[in-house]
Amino acid sequence: MGIFLKWLIGSIALFVAPYLIPGITVANFYTALIASFVLGILNVTIRPLLILLTLPVNLLTFGLFRLVVNAVIFWFLSTIVKGLHIEGFVAAFLGALFVAVVLFVADKLFGREE
Repeated sequence: MGIFLKWLIGSIALFVAPYLIPGITVANFYTALIASFVLGILNVTIRPLLILLTLPVNLLTFGLFRLVVNAVIFWFLSTIVKGLHIEGFVAAFLGALFVAVVLFVADKLFGREE
């Protein structure tokens, strides 16, 4: 799946998330596009560092703590992007999980470019 398609699907998932998860608001689709782009940048830069710092906890929880790391990054995203508001950790957790599942399913449906 190409980068542009993944970005577009992530944006659609972010735009749909407020309708399914209470506590998340997105102003418009343009905000979802920007938020998806910034989320991709955060996942490339900050996420590996956080996973490395939380490695002992990740090992103890068999990798399930990565869900918490994803939620923290998603919650942090709402402080960066104007027009995206996430009310609490539970909303951030469910929103990050929703976006991750949508991107996983899209990746399986559209295949990979190898």
